[in-house]
Amino acid sequence: MAKRTAPLSSLSGDTKDALAREVPEAEHCRIALRDGLATFGSALGSPGIFRTQRPAIARLAWSLLDDRKTRPIAKVPGSRLYRLPTYEIDLRDYVYAARKPTARCDRRMELRAAFLGCGSLAAPARGYHLEFVPPSEAAHDRLTALLKSEGIVAKSARRADRSVIYLKNVDAITSVLAAIGASSAVFMLEDARALKETKNRIHRLVNTEAANVDRATSAAATQAQAIALLADAYGLANVSRPLREAAELRLAHPDETLAELGRRCSPPVGKSTINGRIAALLKLARSLGNGGEKKGLHSGGLVSE
Repeated sequence: MAKRTAPLSSLSGDTKDALAREVPEAEHCRIALRDGLATFGSALGSPGIFRTQRPAIARLAWSLLDDRKTRPIAKVPGSRLYRLPTYEIDLRDYVYAARKPTARCDRRMELRAAFLGCGSLAAPARGYHLEFVPPSEAAHDRLTALLKSEGIVAKSARRADRSVIYLKNVDAITSVLAAIGASSAVFMLEDARALKETKNRIHRLVNTEAANVDRATSAAATQAQAIALLADAYGLANVSRPLREAAELRLAHPDETLAELGRRCSPPVGKSTINGRIAALLKLARSLGNGGEKKGLHSGGLVSE
């Protein structure tokens, strides 16, 4: 049986590869990135072993080491479902300063390291989701503080005895990605959000229009039914000419809107005018249904002289 391999190309993976190719120029930023990778890239259950499945991240971590010649990258064959190899660097005797960075650029470099070492970003089609799986409780607390320094309060959960920090708000996610310099991912998420909002707006407009059509169709059917009863019980010849014209137009065109009926009048009238005439006809029909007589209707000015 052939080994199953997972695709290396994904939004999360492509974003990491792009960030791994951007080595900061300032030495203090490189130190913050290096120490962050050592903190957040440690293998779960194997402290001091930096591990990643992205070759670009492994090369970045190795290039930032002072004694990289004595710390080669080891390629370890995969043993799980997708058989992906991992890349490891032994840092068990490596001494680095796990200090709290004071400069904003250093904090952002360490936050970038956290994403490279233990973060993942879901494709927008699956919903907005950015999560980190820190290798230790100390790393969890440190990452929480780094996010708070950017004004972001993330949620925490436990998953299979592992601490998870995650974000589902698209604004918070794009803020984190912008802070670590992942501009391409920010643009992709913004495009996806704009497309989603446009689709939702179109759906709302279509649903609103469909509801309006349903209401107009139902109202027109009710009007036509009442006018037909009025014609049978009373006779349209007995109402004034404007009302008779409105009644005849409604019976002849039961599916048209009031505005369309108004344009058919001679002379044409507005929607409010034709609506008033239809309302008068409905009132007359209700009066007949309540036992109204011709004398009472005549006194109301609805019948023709």
